[in-house]
Amino acid sequence: MEYSPPPLFKQGPSALARLIFFVVLSLVLLVSDARFKTLEIVRAVLDAGLYPLQRVALLPRDLALGAAEFAVSNNTLRRENQTLSAKNLQLSLKANEVATLSAENAHLRALLDLSRNAATQSIPAEVQYGMRDPFTQKVVIGRGSQQGVQNGSPVVSEDGMVGQVTRVFPLQSEVTLLTDKDEAVPVEIVRTGLRSVVYGTPIGDTLELRFVPISADVVAGDELVTSGLDGIYPQGLPVAKVVRVDKQADTAFARVVCAPVAAVRGARDVLVLHYRNDAPPRPEEIAPTPQAKDAKGKKAPKGAEKAADKNEDKSPEKGGKAGGSEEKPGEKPGGKPAANAADKSGAKVQAASAPRAASGAAR
Repeated sequence: MEYSPPPLFKQGPSALARLIFFVVLSLVLLVSDARFKTLEIVRAVLDAGLYPLQRVALLPRDLALGAAEFAVSNNTLRRENQTLSAKNLQLSLKANEVATLSAENAHLRALLDLSRNAATQSIPAEVQYGMRDPFTQKVVIGRGSQQGVQNGSPVVSEDGMVGQVTRVFPLQSEVTLLTDKDEAVPVEIVRTGLRSVVYGTPIGDTLELRFVPISADVVAGDELVTSGLDGIYPQGLPVAKVVRVDKQADTAFARVVCAPVAAVRGARDVLVLHYRNDAPPRPEEIAPTPQAKDAKGKKAPKGAEKAADKNEDKSPEKGGKAGGSEEKPGEKPGGKPAANAADKSGAKVQAASAPRAASGAAR
């Protein structure tokens, strides 16, 4: 006996046709999103809708971390208290030194009649989780456009630079860490003032100072801070410290390996800086007017130049006929003789220019 499936299971297209349809649909959506960003709004809406589910999913982790922190022993807390007290004393000494330098700086700025053009605001945020992509160094923080986070804002911790905001959602933001291979930060060396750009590496744990000449004064232990020349990062933020300098005779540039001063991968609480550059725009150069260009670029006709040369030859200084002739009594200066001379000179110029025009037409 033949057993055929019920009519309910025979309805619709075949499995191969459905597979081909969904594969083509997936490719179309991938290409449209990569080229035209058609799914950005859908992604933002889904992120806002899935935010409560993410918080619920992270709740067990938060409870486990809270229980682990609650179970810390009294001896560990006492040792940490002693360490923090010693560090607090060192920071107090540095704060006093910074206050003295700030007062001196303010005095010098007042003498030079200078003013600060940069204002920096900060937004505290918490690192929620890291991205699953093993080829990128990115984390997600719990602040978004609703809290004032902007795309491109620098992110710092208590030790120095951590990264930069590269994507903003309503309630969350994506931060590209300093050690990512696509991240670049303009820096300068504190000791010498040499400016350069520090890049991340594919390994993701070190930084590299590229295009540094071999003759540059760079040694291990030099501190790198942001230069502030790009208008994105404020000046003076600690970035990295030089670990090794490799100089080879067959290359024009030295290989400078650096290590970030901040715990880039282990930061939990960060600050998102909203840097605003109030420097006045650069004045535009005054371009020459078209009339001046035409006046400089135009040349006198060849016929007119020859006529001028002939008139100069007849000038009184060279003893020509015009200089030797005297006015007859009863004739006004500039009368018919002068007019006849002008007519003759014009006829000569026309006669000289006629063969040249004919030769140009023949060419």
